[in-house]
Amino acid sequence: MDEMESVTGTVKNGVTDANNVIDTEAKPTGITVDMSRIRELEAETRAVVNKKKERVKEPVGPVYAVHRIAALLTFFLIFIPSFSPAALSSLIGKNLSLFTSAISYNSLVENVGRGFRRGWVEEGTFHLLYIACIVTLVGILVISSAACLNLGNKKCKRLSFLISFGGTVLLAVGLGLTIAAYGQFKDCENQAKVGATFATGIIVIAVLAVIILIATIIEMICTPKPEKKERYSMETRFKLFLMFLPFALLAFVFCYLPLWGWRYSFFDYRAGGELSGETFVGFKWFKYLFENEATRSELLRVLRNTLAMSGLGILTSFVPLAFAVFLTEIKSKPFKRIVQTFTTIPNFISWILVYTVALAIFSTDGFINTIFGATGNHLMGDNFTWLKMLAWGMWKGVGWSAIIYIAGIAGIDRQLYEAATVDGAGRFQRIWHVTIPGLLPTYMVMLLMAVAGMLSNGLDQYLVFSNADNMNHMEVLDLYVYHLGFDGGSIPLSTVIGMAKSLISVALLFMANSISRLVRKESII
Repeated sequence: MDEMESVTGTVKNGVTDANNVIDTEAKPTGITVDMSRIRELEAETRAVVNKKKERVKEPVGPVYAVHRIAALLTFFLIFIPSFSPAALSSLIGKNLSLFTSAISYNSLVENVGRGFRRGWVEEGTFHLLYIACIVTLVGILVISSAACLNLGNKKCKRLSFLISFGGTVLLAVGLGLTIAAYGQFKDCENQAKVGATFATGIIVIAVLAVIILIATIIEMICTPKPEKKERYSMETRFKLFLMFLPFALLAFVFCYLPLWGWRYSFFDYRAGGELSGETFVGFKWFKYLFENEATRSELLRVLRNTLAMSGLGILTSFVPLAFAVFLTEIKSKPFKRIVQTFTTIPNFISWILVYTVALAIFSTDGFINTIFGATGNHLMGDNFTWLKMLAWGMWKGVGWSAIIYIAGIAGIDRQLYEAATVDGAGRFQRIWHVTIPGLLPTYMVMLLMAVAGMLSNGLDQYLVFSNADNMNHMEVLDLYVYHLGFDGGSIPLSTVIGMAKSLISVALLFMANSISRLVRKESII
C-alpha cells in the first residue's frame, strides 16, 4: 500500500504540474507548450497506476503459484516409471513410464505374450489400460498448457481456467479407466501369474489433480472478468520463457531424466532383475572400483587412452579456426562453396560407412596395397592408433566445426578491415590483427567445452575401429563402460564409472571456467 500511495502522489504531482503548465500557456509569456506530449505523459502515468493497482488487488497470487507447481509436477511424473498409473500387473515392465505406455501399445504388452496365450489375462484389459493411459496423458498435457496460458492477462487467465477444468476432467476419466482396468486385473483367475497391484502413481496424480481443480475454482471465482475490448496478451518475459520452455523440457528429458538410472549403482542388479531391498548393497560397487586391483589397472589403461585422444584433440582444436579463416579468404565464391560442401558432408556420414571406406583403402587387399605393391593391414594394426583416430576424426568433423567460426567472421565489423587496409595492412596482417582477435572469444568458449568433455570421447568411432590387435590403445572410457555393462553384464559397476565420469567432467568445466576468469576476466558460467 505504501508503494500505491507513492505512485498516486507522483501522479497527483504530475497532473498538478501539467495544470500549471496549461495555466502558464494561457498567459502571454511567449513560451510554446506541446499539449499533446503532456497528454501522452499523463496517459502513461495513469497506465502505470492502473497496472500497480491491478497487481495490488490480485488476491490469488499464491494460488496461481500452487497451480503451476502442481501442473509442473504432474507433467514430470509422466516420464518417471515409479509413478506410472499403468503399473498394475507384474506382467507390465517396471521401467515403463506413463508416456511410453501411452504412445506405444507394443511396449505396454511386451512381456504379456505368454499371458495372452495361456489365458492368464484378457487382451481387452490391456486395450482398456492403453486407452486409459492415452486419456490420462492428454489430460496432463492440457493442464500443462493451461498453466502456461495463465501467465497472460485476465483474458488469457479466464481461458486457461476453462482449459484447465477440461484437462482435469480428462485426467479424472483416464484415472477412472485405469482403476477399471485394475479391477479386471484383480478379477483374473490366475492371480499368482498376473500379480495385480494398485499403482502408487494413481494416488499421486489424483492428489495433484484435486489440487489443480481446487486452485482453478478459486482462481475462477476471485479473478475479475476482463473488459470486453481487452485482447489476449502476455508480458514479454513470459513470452520469452514459453519460447525457451520446449528446449528446457527436451534438456530435462534427454539430459537430466536419465540420471534416474544412477540408482542401479546402489543395487546388485542383473539384466531382467528388479530393484528391491534384498538387492540393495549400498556403496559396495564404489568400493569395488578402487579396491579391486584388476579393475583399477584396467581403468588406468582406459583413462590413459581417453586423455591421450582428448589431449590430441585439444592440441589440434585450432585447425577448424584456421580452416575457417583461410576458407573465407578465398575470393572465388563457387570454389569456396565446393570446398565448404565437401568438408561438411563427412559429418553426416555414419562411422560405419567411414570404417567401410577406410577398410577399402587400407586393408590387406585395399587400394593402397594394390597401387604401391605394399603388404600388411594398415588399418587393423596397433601402430599409431591415437594418431589414426585423430586423423579420421578431423577428416570427418573439421568442416562442421568450422561453421561456428565462419559465422563469427561474418559478425566482425567490416569497418575494422577497411581501417586496417587504409593503415597499409596486408591480407595476413588483417587476419592476424582483426580476424583472429575477433574469433578468440568463440575459440575460448569452444576450448572450455572441450576441456570439460575430456572424458567423453564418444563411442561410435572407437567401437567400429576396434579389434583384438588395437584394443589396448583403442578402448576409451565410453567404450569400456559399454563393454563392461553389455558384454560383461556388470551394470552397477558401469553405472558407477559413468557417474564418476559425469562428476569429473563437471569439475573440469568449473576448473577451466575459473582459470578463464582469472586469465581473461571472462567466463561462460
